[in-house]
Amino acid sequence: MPDGSSSHATRTALASETRRRSRTDDTEPPERSSQTARIVSVDPLSRVRSLPHPDRTGEQRVRKLVQAAKGKKRALVMTHDNPDPDSMASAIGVAHILEQLAGVPTKVAFGGIVGRAENRALVRVLKLPIVPVSRIVFDEFDYIAIVDTQPECGNHSLLPRITPDAVIDHHPARPSSYEVPFADVGGDYGATASIITSYVRAADITPTPALATALFYGIKSDTRDLGREIEPIDVENYQWLFPFVDHGALSQIEHPSLPAAYFAAMHHAIEKARRYGETVVADLDKVYAPDVVAEVADRLLTLEDTRWSLALGEFEGYVYLSVRTSDRRMNAGRMVRELVGAQGGSAGGHGSMAGGRIELPSGDRKEIARFKRKLMRTFLKEFGAPTKGERLV
Repeated sequence: MPDGSSSHATRTALASETRRRSRTDDTEPPERSSQTARIVSVDPLSRVRSLPHPDRTGEQRVRKLVQAAKGKKRALVMTHDNPDPDSMASAIGVAHILEQLAGVPTKVAFGGIVGRAENRALVRVLKLPIVPVSRIVFDEFDYIAIVDTQPECGNHSLLPRITPDAVIDHHPARPSSYEVPFADVGGDYGATASIITSYVRAADITPTPALATALFYGIKSDTRDLGREIEPIDVENYQWLFPFVDHGALSQIEHPSLPAAYFAAMHHAIEKARRYGETVVADLDKVYAPDVVAEVADRLLTLEDTRWSLALGEFEGYVYLSVRTSDRRMNAGRMVRELVGAQGGSAGGHGSMAGGRIELPSGDRKEIARFKRKLMRTFLKEFGAPTKGERLV
């Protein structure tokens, strides 16, 4: 997709740089000169070409990714635990690139569960070749990549003894990622699926309908229909994918049948929700899937005059939490990393949305309830919210 006039390209570059400088996260990725050096290679890498769009480094990055994987026997690409569409689509995209360009048989795996109805529909409708990590024998793979997460995030099922060969993630860079041979982290992207789409474009790959639909939905869901934390490249990749998308399949994914447990969870969330000034908090108690917590946090933020939302839910010995904010001056990701990290948990996120999990204390329900109340008070203090709340209903 061409840029148009040089003035348009200049405005796009300036807008992207302005957004980059205005971000409040204090993690600044180191220089990537080693990653962007041009790699001279022969077929199939000769297919990789520069494209006239703002992401000028796509060619160099996909070349390095493929070059490092060539000659390997088997590759594994892993999502973060309880993966969302962005993570699953990105992993499928990386697997496609490794198989097509590096000639390496590749398997995609996830930890946790695929719980949300839309996410299950994504896997089912598109027949995505993704398997639970319980079926994986790590020693059978000589190349491992993780996507939409980073080694020190703790929200993935890669064994601690294993250092991945590649890390690709749109979230702010973590220091340990730059110890990995190939790291494409942070940067001006609203979704990891957008990074992978840039790779696909730079490699001159025509995506299959299933791959295009997955990547399109990954960008769409992670940016809330291009309405949250987007960059010019996200819009362009979204538009580039559109003609390749299976729109009938996309409709089935976006409008799946919902289990009764979903309605019970939403009913419980509304009953438990309390308002503290411009903040809404809901403790969902035990949930049937961790990603319900994120969905409730998204929904609570739509309440009028709400600046922060916080949802918590218990699942298999952990409390999962999701934070959302409509205040662009705030950085939810940094806040959650600091507060959850202080509790020994793992967390991730960026400006307007973040999540984490903390192991629940051993003990009876009263002790668990005390732990969660203390956790909520910590977040309310950080939000600057009053200590006394009122029920929504």
